[in-house]
Amino acid sequence: MIYRTSVGLDVHARSIAAAAFVPETGEVVTRSFGYDPSAVAEWVLSLPQPSRCVYESGPTGFDLQRRLEKAGVGCVVGAVSKMLRPSGDRVKTDRRDAIFLARMLAVGNVVEVAVPTEAMEAARDLARAREDCRHDLTRARHLLSKFLLRKGIVYDGGGAWTKAHARWLSGLEFADPTEQLVFDEYLEGVRSLELRRDRLDRAIAERAAEPDLAPTVAAIRCLRGASTVTAFSVAAEVGDFSRFPTARSFMSYVGLVPSESSSGETVSRGGITRAGNAHVRTLLVEAAWQHARPLRALSPTAASAYAAVPAGVSEAAARANRRLHDGCAHLRGRGKPACVVNTAIARELAGFVWALARMAA
Repeated sequence: MIYRTSVGLDVHARSIAAAAFVPETGEVVTRSFGYDPSAVAEWVLSLPQPSRCVYESGPTGFDLQRRLEKAGVGCVVGAVSKMLRPSGDRVKTDRRDAIFLARMLAVGNVVEVAVPTEAMEAARDLARAREDCRHDLTRARHLLSKFLLRKGIVYDGGGAWTKAHARWLSGLEFADPTEQLVFDEYLEGVRSLELRRDRLDRAIAERAAEPDLAPTVAAIRCLRGASTVTAFSVAAEVGDFSRFPTARSFMSYVGLVPSESSSGETVSRGGITRAGNAHVRTLLVEAAWQHARPLRALSPTAASAYAAVPAGVSEAAARANRRLHDGCAHLRGRGKPACVVNTAIARELAGFVWALARMAA
């Protein structure tokens, strides 16, 4: 569809700078608004129609896009990392940014971000809350363990942060009241975060069982290293796997393909691009480490995961697990560094995640 008017929006928490560009005449009209989507929609509808708006992805999320669409105004969200800005441009204002976005939209040079449904965005928020909790819990545990280390207290009863370790911590006492207070505060911080993590895990298990996510989560869970939390987080972050036509396009989306700087007859490839969705990339890299471990008989958890999916999906997952393990062993046998091997396995794992998700859809 050809749009007579392209509108760029530079969006902030309390203000919106807007610029309308009409390619037929070259006319540019600018306006400023508070964060008022209804006022923006009314102004855009007064311009030559049909029109379309764009603003950059960022902390303001998708609220403006959804409210403009409900008001009958077409709006897309552009990937900020894909905006081609002139290297010599040294003046940046909200008005100039809005004009730049309008011109980019007019020439079709905007890479659109896939806007999730409100339900899928809520699931994504739940997954990210669980990830934030994990980081907070790791930091709280480090604070407690380093406090004890400064006092010369080291646990040697086996693995840390187990039930036995928790009982050992409960029995510690300090002669100095101030030291006891500090210890109690650190310990309470760890325990409260563990309870928070458990609440989020239960919420994830309930949400993962709902019809819109259950088939995809069940399929991804069949892969080694993919727990319910991991499978749910990947499914919630990606949303619709069908928007990726090939496995390689999904690998590129999560930034696991090699970077390249080639010219003429010279071909030069480097490390992975690290572009795209960092949350999914982290989950895949962490899951890939499990494929270095020996293959064993299915555990009860793995067996239940296989039983929850169609036969074709479980068979494909079994072949994928075998291939990933063999590939990991082959690369390590050639003397490749462990981190390099794991990244290669994570890239291939991304392809299998895409394939299984498409099969389960």
